[in-house]
Amino acid sequence: MFGVICRRNWALRLSIVLNVCVLLYVCAHFGAVSGPWIEEGAAAGASNWAANPNSIGASSVQDAQILQQEGTQPRANATAASTSTAAASGEVKTAAAQLDGKLEAGKLEKTGSNAVDFKGNETKLVESNAVEEKKVNQTQVNQNKAKKELTLQEAVLCNDKSSEPKTAQRGDYWVLYNYVPMSMKVHCWESVTYTTHADYTFLDNLEPLLDRWRAPISIALHAPGADFPPTIEAIKYARSCGSPLVAQLVTFHVYFSSKHVPKMIPSGEKVASERANCSKPAPWVNVNAASMYKNYRKLLYPVNVGRNVARESAPTRYVLASDIELYPSPDLPAKFLEMIRRNDQPALLKPNPKVFVLSIFEVDEKSQPPANKTRLMQMLKAGTAIPFHKKLCAGCHNVPRSKEWQEAPETSGLHIFHTGKRTGSFIHWEPIYIGTNDDPLYDERLSWEGKSDKMTQGYALCVLDYDFLIVDNAFLVHRPGIKVFKKDNYRDTLTAKTNVLIKKIIVPELKVLYGTRKGCAV
Repeated sequence: MFGVICRRNWALRLSIVLNVCVLLYVCAHFGAVSGPWIEEGAAAGASNWAANPNSIGASSVQDAQILQQEGTQPRANATAASTSTAAASGEVKTAAAQLDGKLEAGKLEKTGSNAVDFKGNETKLVESNAVEEKKVNQTQVNQNKAKKELTLQEAVLCNDKSSEPKTAQRGDYWVLYNYVPMSMKVHCWESVTYTTHADYTFLDNLEPLLDRWRAPISIALHAPGADFPPTIEAIKYARSCGSPLVAQLVTFHVYFSSKHVPKMIPSGEKVASERANCSKPAPWVNVNAASMYKNYRKLLYPVNVGRNVARESAPTRYVLASDIELYPSPDLPAKFLEMIRRNDQPALLKPNPKVFVLSIFEVDEKSQPPANKTRLMQMLKAGTAIPFHKKLCAGCHNVPRSKEWQEAPETSGLHIFHTGKRTGSFIHWEPIYIGTNDDPLYDERLSWEGKSDKMTQGYALCVLDYDFLIVDNAFLVHRPGIKVFKKDNYRDTLTAKTNVLIKKIIVPELKVLYGTRKGCAV
């Protein structure tokens, strides 16, 4: 009996030992393979990946899964893996910023380890990178379009005009438009036209003007009654006996009052084809002013009719409406159009209507007009040049910031020195500028003798809020000889009458047509 009991005790003990061994084996197996701390770390990693598939934490978990699928055991223990995941989570933003630079051929370069195939994320990353690259390329295209240099034709949008001769009435005047046209053909965007007015006695200014301008000139000649024949002879002489630039670049228009029509008007073609006798003095030499039809009939000079006829007939988009005795700085048309083509100055981009103002100067009769701003500055310091009309009406042509303009060194090309307004101390300013035929015309009721002939147009520009863009490195110079004040009772009487006309009739009309603006006045 005792032997049986002993055997049973040993069997029970053996069974307990075996059960304990089995239990220890099972616990050891589960503890080594899938401890709860590893599951928490894996779950956290999966959560981060779902939230941000580009994060480093996600890639670490994916790397572990790839290693497990390939049958390779992770080298780091569970605690190291948890720490790595937490650290990677704090570097998400940095990694995302650097991702495009690290992605090469579908692989992610990892610091401190071998390159690992970025399989699970490869497609999404490539697609994302392609989208970003497309955005960058589109931005570059847009920038290139914005920076694309325009051609002159693209920068100066306009339509060519007909240069065919025609006869038409303009108020109380008959006008022979394009009576003798220039021989050269130009497109509206190719140049700038100098538009001016005169009678035939001023045509000696054409050659010095053309020598500096070398671009189209549109001139309206006042030729009433008996002044018409010498005007025709002067046109022939200028075209035949002077510079060939006259025939190539100058278009002559002729106008006269309907009360003073010439006895005979030859066709413009005949005038253009006939040559003058160049052995004789020019028709404008030694003319007795008192013997002119206009003067002995005491006709007023309709300066603004001439200005408007010449300007409206210009073949180009841009025009310089000026007086024939004002000579421009050389190469002005080409330099001006290059500035317009570049269109790279802030003042040019503003939406306000704008004109391009030229500073004006006089030189003494013994001096030649300066060829550039540097020479002009030297002459101003020496006193052989002065601002225009300084001794007649300094405020009429005083340009805003004129002193700074005169002291600023010459630079290459043209640029906008300053944007002025016709207000304040410049309320009576009479600027001469490059503009277009979109600008208001000059009032044709005003005469040269009555003065203030450009004042009403300046008022309209002010009310319309024009920007007066003062151009640097370009200027006008009056033919040699500084003007001084001379008392003229006849003109004083006409000036008083003109002032009444402007105040009582013209200004009220302008207020109806254009409105009013604070600070604007005639």
